[in-house]
Amino acid sequence: MKKSFFYGKALFFALFFATCTSLIFSSCTTGSDNEKEIGIQLWSVRDDMKSSPELTIAKLGEIGYAYVEAAGYGDGKFYGMEPSAFKALLAKNGMSMKGSHTGINLPKEDEWDEAMTWWEQCITAHKEAAAEWIVKPSMGQEAYRSLDTLQMYCDYYNKVGAMCNDAGIRFGYHNHAHEFETELDGHLFYDYLVENTDPDKVMFELDLYWIQQGGKSALDYFEKYPGRFELYHVKDEKELGESGEMDFKPIFEAAEKAGMKDYIVEVERYNFEPMVSVEKSYEFLNNAEYTE
Repeated sequence: MKKSFFYGKALFFALFFATCTSLIFSSCTTGSDNEKEIGIQLWSVRDDMKSSPELTIAKLGEIGYAYVEAAGYGDGKFYGMEPSAFKALLAKNGMSMKGSHTGINLPKEDEWDEAMTWWEQCITAHKEAAAEWIVKPSMGQEAYRSLDTLQMYCDYYNKVGAMCNDAGIRFGYHNHAHEFETELDGHLFYDYLVENTDPDKVMFELDLYWIQQGGKSALDYFEKYPGRFELYHVKDEKELGESGEMDFKPIFEAAEKAGMKDYIVEVERYNFEPMVSVEKSYEFLNNAEYTE
């Protein structure tokens, strides 16, 4: 009788302990299961990055950002750090560097070899940092004056894109408003750029705010050039959702048509301190029912 009572109590406590352990584990992991893969363009906190990259990255990790898109590459380093050191800093704070904004404009004929050497170093550094893409954030003003020059840019980007492909990295271009406002010999600047770059070598990071400011519809472009827009720059006048002018829902719902693989927050103007603004923008997307 005593032995049966003892085994009964032992079984009860074993089951109780197992149940509690399961509940505790479940409660600890639920948050990570529900976290969304939201990226941040570090230009959003550019002054903070100049002041203290370590502290800034730590704060972004605490907010919940999963990865960064850098805006501080130069001479083989990121924000003055070796690629491996920058990668380690991000990993320490639960993040990675998926991509970067950098590049040089169309080189003159006698500067071509030097430009290719620059790109080789750039691509090597990004590979060491485990980057998945390099995006050219803008184009030289000379491209807006001549269709011939714009075509040379297309050829140049195809060349750089092939170099990136060889390293397992995607190359892309990021727009502002003027690409949708400029015509050259009857060709809309942005359309010509998309149509004359090789989809296998050049993808596009569509800035959702700037295309709207340029008087065009992202949804129309997804229909016209499906699959070309592998990245979204999610931006508003200031913090995301603050202007009341940006409707991100249908754009995210069309992600498959667009070809979107990742989306990145960018805040360039602020109602608050930049770190507060990027936190509010993160919360906006993290709470949105249309983001994953």
